[in-house]
Amino acid sequence: MNNFYVYMIIGIKKDRYVTYVGYTSNIKKRLLLHNTSRGAKFTKGFKWELIYKKLYRNKSYAMKSEYKLKKNYILRKKIKENFLYAQP
Repeated sequence: MNNFYVYMIIGIKKDRYVTYVGYTSNIKKRLLLHNTSRGAKFTKGFKWELIYKKLYRNKSYAMKSEYKLKKNYILRKKIKENFLYAQP
């Protein structure tokens, strides 16, 4: 049985920060795909950095959690702000 991650990445697009939420069983490989323009269409052409990940024991829970995080703009904003304020 595979573990799955729900993750959020951040990048700069036209002088503002944008985020992307997804799920995967291999987070390192998925981030590499995003950063080499072979990930999701939305993420092509930008440098992405991982700012959030959460482990799930099965794909179904991960997919449900991903959907909730994608739609919860308040939580996404909070995760983004916590990351940006922690930067030197």
